Amino acid sequence: MNALQVEQSVTRIFKAVFPDSVNHYDTLFGGTAMALMDEVAFMTATRFSRQRMVTVSSDRIDFKKPIPAGTIIELVGVVSSVGRTSLKVHVEVYVEQMYSYDREKAITGDFTFVAIDENKTPVTITQL
Repeated sequence: MNALQVEQSVTRIFKAVFPDSVNHYDTLFGGTAMALMDEVAFMTATRFSRQRMVTVSSDRIDFKKPIPAGTIIELVGVVSSVGRTSLKVHVEVYVEQMYSYDREKAITGDFTFVAIDENKTPVTITQL
């Protein structure tokens, strides 16, 4: 695995947690969190390979801390392993208070992607 290619594909997204994305406990809805994680993982995989990538699985998503409405989240995707046609992206979600410097890791998860061609057939992942 090319360390420079991994470093250059690290993807960070920031989002504000507004009331329309929380559940009845006023914390980020788990399904919304997973969708955001898959999105950042997809961008990370694509930035690494510069090929068509599709999600084939998500592995163990751990919700360690609730994410309240009125906070900021940062999602960070990093390629953790590369195979012939697939790669894994590790995603961490951090929660930040808007009006203080408090920051904690709230969610982690791993996503597997496969590179495909225009016929949706798996192809070899190109590495620098």
